[in-house]
Amino acid sequence: MIRPKLSLRRPLAVLGAALIGLTGVVAAATPASAHHTTIAATASCDQLSGKRVITWTVQNSERDQAVTLKTVTAQPSTDVTVPVKGAKAVPLQGFVIPKGGSVVAVQRVPGDTATAKLTVLGKWKKNGKEATNEGSINLAADKSCAPTPKCVDAGKAKYSHLFDGAKGTATVKLDGDLPLCGEGKQWFTLVSYFAPRPQFATPQYVYGTPDSDWIGGTQTEIELNVEIPDCHTQVDLIWGDGEQVIDPLVEGGKRYDNNKLGSPGAPGNRSKGVQGWHNGGDKSCTTPASTFASNCDGSVAVSLSNNGKISKYAVEFEVKGEDGWSKKVSVEAGKADNSIVVPAANAGKIEVLVDGKVVENGTYKWQRPEDCPLPAVTTEADCETFALTVTNPEGGLPVEATFAYGDKSETRTVAAGGSETVTFKAGKAESALVTLPDLGLELEAIYTPEEDCAGGGGGGGDEPGLPVTGAAAGGIAAGAIALLIAGAALFVIARRRRVTFTA
Repeated sequence: MIRPKLSLRRPLAVLGAALIGLTGVVAAATPASAHHTTIAATASCDQLSGKRVITWTVQNSERDQAVTLKTVTAQPSTDVTVPVKGAKAVPLQGFVIPKGGSVVAVQRVPGDTATAKLTVLGKWKKNGKEATNEGSINLAADKSCAPTPKCVDAGKAKYSHLFDGAKGTATVKLDGDLPLCGEGKQWFTLVSYFAPRPQFATPQYVYGTPDSDWIGGTQTEIELNVEIPDCHTQVDLIWGDGEQVIDPLVEGGKRYDNNKLGSPGAPGNRSKGVQGWHNGGDKSCTTPASTFASNCDGSVAVSLSNNGKISKYAVEFEVKGEDGWSKKVSVEAGKADNSIVVPAANAGKIEVLVDGKVVENGTYKWQRPEDCPLPAVTTEADCETFALTVTNPEGGLPVEATFAYGDKSETRTVAAGGSETVTFKAGKAESALVTLPDLGLELEAIYTPEEDCAGGGGGGGDEPGLPVTGAAAGGIAAGAIALLIAGAALFVIARRRRVTFTA
């Protein structure tokens, strides 16, 4: 039996590949003869280390058998390993290539290496066959792969930044691929201010807590965020840590100048990007507020305050009443003023204004306090007259009183601390009505003379009274008791409710 001979004429399919490394020069691969494998290579330059990085691809050309790489020989003699994602790289020698598959291995050689060669001896299961194959790459066309600096000095580093002052956000990034050298760090800070106007103006006061962070080591990019006041503000992105923050910014005082990123001069110009400062806000950094308290005499006490979360500047208040009455007062930040009293004559409508605009809840008109004492109504009666008196307490407003008895009525104005009396001729009407329209009150007073007018039901009659006998004796006794209650009668007064009393 004659066994067929294995053909040694099968060409080795060598992929002559080239990679443009950081030096920009193409490295060409030379073909390698092989029986059951093909080898191709590419090269690049790692300028951080100054080494050439050769990537070898070994292809198993057998479609029906896996191959085990029994031996691997590399020139120059440095490690050839297969990267494994998430694990340590493994040696190429001993690697099993699936049927029809390939493996990619990496070799690092000195930067001045001109040629490199890889020889593999593969063994297949079928009949225990082995085959040796070679692949090489010519690096002579590439310039020497000289190492570049591994880091950049903090004093020479360049940066780029993004900045949104209206939102209080910023990002700073180290430019290039190199980290800062050693323990070098560069701090940056974002800070927001209260401001008196939406344009640059002083004084300014720091709002909240500035945000500082640094770039160094493996940290090559940072994000900064600060809270923005709900009023006029300035936001600055500055070179340095929190010790560089100026608080407050005052007229003629220290400034950030070129320490702001994006400035025309150093160090701010070492970061490329938009100008790192912002002015804005649509309302004043004050909290003007007013409260009102009505007095019994018709005047109104006005309390003004400027002590809210964003109150950093004095507020000029103007309090206006009716008939041209006006008064202005300045209230410092964090303070209040209780000195303004609007006279009763001007308290029909009150407005509190700041910068010509009425503040929130800043309108009011006098309202009678619930604890103000009410006027007293008293009566005095005999057989000829029925007198009614309204007495107005001190410290209140004048009140209008209407006295009505029978078909007669009179209206009087009762001054505070004074009284008014109206006397009617006694008639047949058993009660009188006292109306206080300013207070919404009506009071009914019963005519009860202190003596027996022999008419029983009002004085002034022409017919003589009937003798009191029998059952009438009880009425006489009751009348006698009533006559002992002399002077003014005490009335229960209710709003818009008629109260009946006797005199």
